[in-house]
Amino acid sequence: MTTPDGVYRALRAAILDGTVPPGGQLREAHIASDLGISRAPLREALTKLEEEGLVVKFPYRGAFVAEVSPREVAEIDSVRLHVEPYAAELSAEALRGPERPQLLRTVEDLRRAMEKDDIPASIDAHLRFHRLFYDFSGHGILQSLWNGWETRLRLYLSVDHRTYSDNPHQLVVEHERLAAVALEGDTDAFRQELAAHFAEGLRAQAGDAGHAGEPTHRHA
Repeated sequence: MTTPDGVYRALRAAILDGTVPPGGQLREAHIASDLGISRAPLREALTKLEEEGLVVKFPYRGAFVAEVSPREVAEIDSVRLHVEPYAAELSAEALRGPERPQLLRTVEDLRRAMEKDDIPASIDAHLRFHRLFYDFSGHGILQSLWNGWETRLRLYLSVDHRTYSDNPHQLVVEHERLAAVALEGDTDAFRQELAAHFAEGLRAQAGDAGHAGEPTHRHA
């Protein structure tokens, strides 16, 4: 725990499980005292969390857990709607071949997590599923785009649990459909399924900016 990596992992877990909520301040003196560590590894861990997008630092104020609005997630999804079908097209050969078991296993992991009402495991399986298309696309820019989005999506979903409680069965069905059309290599059908998957979130993008703090996004 005294190493920067150990401190980083402990703080990251506390942020993503909601122990330290979005907007909450990470007070160095209190954390160092609670963990029994010096400020040096703590500051290194906070810098790493800042680079990952989980923490924001303000001069003279300190470090705070980042906040992700429904509008920001909707904007991410509006870009994903254009690039993820392309990633699925590029990754189709790998996913129909040697990586097919991994794609199907990720859907099964999502199903099992939903059945157990295990929200952290559900979020993990959900994001791993979408990441596969970028990872196996062989396209560095697409992979970089996903890397820039994943932490923001994970942080948002860890707060907005309605994605996993409104209709858990439907969420699994949507990913089964996405997997099926991806394996068929049908890019147009993949785009249509993705649009349905994002529907509520995309509506949030067009909503009143004054309601940006309301959790209206349903899926990522």
